[in-house]
Amino acid sequence: MNHLALPVLAHLNVLGDVLRARLLLVLEGQTLSVGELCDILQLPQSTISRHLKTLTDGGWAQVRREGTSRLYSLVPEDLDEASVELWRVVKAHLATMPAVAQDRVRLARVLADRRAESAAFFSRSAGEWDALRDDLYGSTFHLEGLLAVLDPSWTVADLGCGTGRTSSVLAPFVRQVVAVDASAEMLTAARGRLKAVENVDLREGALEALPIADGSVDLALLVLVLHHLGDPAAALREARRVLVPGGRLLVIDMQPHDRDEYRGQMGHVWLGFSEAQIGRLLVGAGFTGARVVPLPPAPAVRGPALFVASASARASADQAVPVR
Repeated sequence: MNHLALPVLAHLNVLGDVLRARLLLVLEGQTLSVGELCDILQLPQSTISRHLKTLTDGGWAQVRREGTSRLYSLVPEDLDEASVELWRVVKAHLATMPAVAQDRVRLARVLADRRAESAAFFSRSAGEWDALRDDLYGSTFHLEGLLAVLDPSWTVADLGCGTGRTSSVLAPFVRQVVAVDASAEMLTAARGRLKAVENVDLREGALEALPIADGSVDLALLVLVLHHLGDPAAALREARRVLVPGGRLLVIDMQPHDRDEYRGQMGHVWLGFSEAQIGRLLVGAGFTGARVVPLPPAPAVRGPALFVASASARASADQAVPVR
């Protein structure tokens, strides 16, 4: 019988070598490269690599590739109960070894060198950091990532959805998006964009008479829509109607401008809205807690400056909370 086939004896065989035990102690709670481990234990790469293979084969160390490097770690939470107990005993005996004390000193230096290298990188890159991140990840990833704060149980109404661009970004983060537009052509384009998205319900209808039930929406969006409407107050009253009591409205639109040519070119009815105007419209439509914040213009854009307004839907006396 091969006694090493017994798990506990196999573990003892792995941990019975003091160098392997020291390696594990250094790796506990850390992720280190072979070169760093050679520096800490003051051993050649061939020796470190040989012991690491034994540790990984025995399930004591984890390894992952990162580019051309191999990074090793010990995560105690990944060990079974018997291994955890055995490791506790071995660690207690290692604690008094002078070599282990030296390992800790050199580990602290390696980690300090890492932090210094990282700090030096950011010092060198501070002036170019935005351009560097944009080149690697794009310029809007942080804004899209912020959508994760939305409640995943919400239903969101994208009012005046156009070609579905906003709906496509929202859909992964909420239960359902109800996207409404008065233009059949816009909805056709939206269906093409959203054909693989299952939780967007596209509906044709006027924003002044929404095809959405009372109190069925948690968040309503009007993104660059109000300036196209002859009666923006009616659209805001409809948005309040479809919101649950306390539901939120978000409006993004243009600040006042003098681009009168937009009326003929793009069907604009309103040349933007002032903070006072949008505030009065929101209060009149049954919203409370209105907040209007100007948005900084993006580089190289040619359109007027924008604002974002947010508010909560007041509950009217006859508006019951819907059963969801």
